[in-house]
Amino acid sequence: MVKLLEPQVQLKDRYRVAGPIGQGGMGAVYRAEDTLLSGRICAVKEISLDPDNSDEVLTQLQEQFRREASVLARLDHPNLPKVSDYFTHNGREYLVMDYVPGHNLREIIEESLAEDHPLEESDVLDWAQQLCSALHYLHSQDPPVLHRDIKPSNIKLMPSGLIKLVDFGLVKLLTSDESRTVTVVQGQGTAAYTPLEQYGGDDVHTDTRTDTYALGATLYHLLAGRPPASARDRFLRADSLIPLRAINPRVSPSVDRAIQQALALHPDDRPATIQLFAESLRGGAIPASIAPLVLTGAEWRRTWRKNAPLVIVAAVLALVALVITP
Repeated sequence: MVKLLEPQVQLKDRYRVAGPIGQGGMGAVYRAEDTLLSGRICAVKEISLDPDNSDEVLTQLQEQFRREASVLARLDHPNLPKVSDYFTHNGREYLVMDYVPGHNLREIIEESLAEDHPLEESDVLDWAQQLCSALHYLHSQDPPVLHRDIKPSNIKLMPSGLIKLVDFGLVKLLTSDESRTVTVVQGQGTAAYTPLEQYGGDDVHTDTRTDTYALGATLYHLLAGRPPASARDRFLRADSLIPLRAINPRVSPSVDRAIQQALALHPDDRPATIQLFAESLRGGAIPASIAPLVLTGAEWRRTWRKNAPLVIVAAVLALVALVITP
C-alpha cells in the first residue's frame, strides 16, 4: 500500500491536500482545496504505477491513463461527479473530481441494520433509477464506458437526495482493438458484486451487462441487508444465492424477479441493456404492506403442494353442502 500524502501538500501548484477520504492498493482519494477557485473543495484520486516497470512500460501506462482521463473529463451527467483535471506528479497519476458530500450507501445500510429498520423499497428503486440513468449515459458513449466497480460504498447519497456514482477506479473503455484497452486503473472489483466474466486478466468478455450484474448485486444488498453470494460460489453451488424475498418478504415479486435476472451468471441471461433493467424494476412494484401477501409462481406452487389436501377437503365439503341444501 502506497504512503499517503501529508496534509497541506500542494499538487500542481493548485490543489492543497486536506486529508485522505479512502485508500486502496493502487492509491488513495484525498479531499483537497482548489487554491485557484476560492472555496471550491474537490476530490483528488491518486493512482500509483508500479515503479519496477521499465521506462517504456511506464510511458505506455501514462499515455493510457491520459487517454482514459480525457474521456472521463468529457462526461457530464447529474449522477456522476465531474472530472475537471488530470496530471502526473512524482510518478503518480491524478484525477481531480467534484467532492461529493453525504454518506455512501454502505454506511446507510449499516445504519439501517443498527436501527433494525430495513431500507424502504421505494427509496431503493428511486436510487436505482438514478443509477440506471448514469449507466445508460456511460454505456452510450463512443466507445462505451464501463464503471466495473459498482457497489454500495461507491455510491453516495447527497443531502438533497441526489445519488452519485463515484470512484471510476476500474473504468474501462470498450474498443474493438482489445490490445488498446486501458489497464492503468483496472482490477477485479469486489467479489460479491463481480460477475464471472470480469475475473481474469484479459477482460475480453466484459461488456455493459457486467455493470448490470454489479448493480443487481448492489440492489440485492440494499434490500436484503447483506450482499448476495459471490458469482464464484454460485458457480460451484447453485443454491447458494438465497432468494431476496426469502430474506425480505416486503420486496415486490416483480422487483425480486428483475434483480434475479440481473444476477444471472451468464451475460446472455441478463437484460440486454441497462434501460431494460430499469424498465423491469419499474414494472410492478407494489406497496410494502401488501408485498408479503403476494406470491410468486414458485411460492404459489409450494403453497399448493403444502395445502392441497386441505383445499380438496374444503372443496368437497362445500360441494356436499350445496347438494344437500334445499
